[in-house]
Amino acid sequence: MSVIKLNAIDSTNDFLKEMLRKSELENFTTVVTKCQTKGKGQMGSIWVSEDGKNLIMSALVKNVLLDVNKIFYLNIAISLAIVEVLNEYKIPKLTIKWPNDIMSDNKKIAGILIENIIKSDAKIESVVGIGLNVNQNNFIDLPNASSLLLLMNKEFDLNELLEKIIHQIKIKCYLLESSTDMMFEDYISKLFKKEIPSLFEDKNHQFMGIIKGVTKDGKLQVMLENDSIACYFLKEIKMLY
Repeated sequence: MSVIKLNAIDSTNDFLKEMLRKSELENFTTVVTKCQTKGKGQMGSIWVSEDGKNLIMSALVKNVLLDVNKIFYLNIAISLAIVEVLNEYKIPKLTIKWPNDIMSDNKKIAGILIENIIKSDAKIESVVGIGLNVNQNNFIDLPNASSLLLLMNKEFDLNELLEKIIHQIKIKCYLLESSTDMMFEDYISKLFKKEIPSLFEDKNHQFMGIIKGVTKDGKLQVMLENDSIACYFLKEIKMLY
């Protein structure tokens, strides 16, 4: 496994994708940077991070997903890998906000952006971007964000976290070959606000609903006020909290 450490870069995902275009890379090749000037989140959002304070990384995952219809399982594997590592540090009240934000209580501490490349031979290569708030102590205009420092009142070693997360990603990805049902159930059990009445917003209006689970292809299952179950893809719904 290769780890490429940079002082500053526009986007670790973009950097790794450009490397992929130019050469064959070892599985789990990882790019990590102290400063990311154009970090990306879900749905085109911007990931803001103080220089040198947080873990900003992208890892190549290939030869794991064999079926394009099961792409969502990589979200499950990566989310569970991060939760597993954070549990080692006793980070409290960890949950996964669908599809793959990592929460501590009501605060977001990590985000994941997975970009999949389907090759001409149908093989799938995935660039997994992870932003974990570690030693940042100021989140101006981000009331729903926090960091490991703020949660635990101590600083953390970024290199140690990097090594542990890569190790867990490998483990969870290999488990996708044999333990998908178990991982799926584990993911469902860790869903943020599951079975709790919550406020949602779609393109038309705001409404109350209760998260019941997630379908195998990654749609959020929400019970509406008339007791029916509606299923939503990522860009179709937003939780307001």
